[in-house]
Amino acid sequence: MTMEQMVDDLVNYVREDHNADYRLLIGTDSHTKQGTHMVTAIIIQRVGKGARYFYRHSHHLSMHSLRQKLFYETALSLEVVFALREELARNLIAGLRMEIHVDAGYVGPTRELIREVVGMVVANGLVAQVKPHSFAASAVADKYTK
Repeated sequence: MTMEQMVDDLVNYVREDHNADYRLLIGTDSHTKQGTHMVTAIIIQRVGKGARYFYRHSHHLSMHSLRQKLFYETALSLEVVFALREELARNLIAGLRMEIHVDAGYVGPTRELIREVVGMVVANGLVAQVKPHSFAASAVADKYTK
């Protein structure tokens, strides 16, 4: 599915029930084996009434540093948000609550990086969620990295 097709699907989903409350959730997860396989999940949630999700794969050279992977994942999520924000505005769908779901949590080795990656997201005017609330990255994107 192309970006244009995904945007059309998102717009149609929002227009089905324009009175509902929506959240656009973006999260990226990765798996390193022979190179780094990254998956970005894009979820449009009709709060209290379900959701629809999309995902995109990308392949990169091996990243063995946790810091490098986490920052790259966050940068990919931000890239998608900015592209979507522009496309949705063209389709007269603006003002959606947008969140970046970061694959980091207060337990484990990523806890030391939370302040930095959350700062990166907040500096771009977005809301950041971390584990256990970052399901776009830690559940949906993770499902497709294997």
